[in-house]
Amino acid sequence: MRKIKLRVMRLAHAADLPLPAYQSAGAAGLDLMAAVPAGAPLVIAPGGRTAVPTGLAFALPPGIEGQIRPRSGLALRYGVTVLNSPGTLDPDYRGELHVILANFGEAPFPVARGARIAQLVLSATVQASICEVANLDETTRGVRGFGSTGTGREERSD
Repeated sequence: MRKIKLRVMRLAHAADLPLPAYQSAGAAGLDLMAAVPAGAPLVIAPGGRTAVPTGLAFALPPGIEGQIRPRSGLALRYGVTVLNSPGTLDPDYRGELHVILANFGEAPFPVARGARIAQLVLSATVQASICEVANLDETTRGVRGFGSTGTGREERSD
């Protein structure tokens, strides 16, 4: 496993919150916490969405992106997920990280200070050099799209 140095700046409204951390030795994601005011949770109505502040700004190394991913427990228990999943934290962004949460559940969902709301997964990236061509090389699959790599039979439940 490759390790990198991740520079994190804690903003004033997150002064008392812990820095992101892996919750187990094999965890891929760092937990992100809500930096909302104490005693004043954000409430996401069913069908609603909001940008939740983390109180953190990052300096990712070049060639590394941060993927903001949902926490499976929030999705399963409450129907709350990261709306633009995965969100992208670019290495040249220096502002506060906000997490866009959406509530697909049936009840309002309160986001309290210090609640673990998402996870940050670091990933190596590449950039493409675009080359326009008149034709693409042939493949066995060709232009067959959605569902074309399955059994070839449509499954029906009549």
